[in-house]
Amino acid sequence: MAPLRLEIVTAERSVFADDVDVVVVPGIDGQLSILPHHAPLLTALQVGELRIKKQGEEVSMALSGGFLEVMRNKVLILADTAERDDEIDLERAEAAKRRAEQTLQTGGTGLDRARAEAALRRALIRINVAQRRRRRGPGTLRE
Repeated sequence: MAPLRLEIVTAERSVFADDVDVVVVPGIDGQLSILPHHAPLLTALQVGELRIKKQGEEVSMALSGGFLEVMRNKVLILADTAERDDEIDLERAEAAKRRAEQTLQTGGTGLDRARAEAALRRALIRINVAQRRRRRGPGTLRE
């Protein structure tokens, strides 16, 4: 199978650039699996887990939205934020989860509630990705 070029970029840095076999992303309408020779596509991404598979290995990232473009066997992800599974500070993510839950329990309304719900979703994804890495062991896919 021909390789699929994947590039993940945030405003701060290039997070990942390599040839891969499969990319699974949290699309705005659900999970999308992108394989080599995928049809051209442009879509928004939501908060969720991004998975990269190459030669039997898998690496996960916590993604907090952005855009995905597929064109000529290349996938470009312009992410709001993207954290590799080995970059996530689990204690910090759990603290963010507690803060968001506390805000929601105290009856925040309107914009405060929406922000707390979004922060809770981001924290839960970060926790899940970090815990999966601990169970699976470190991946070796690197830029």
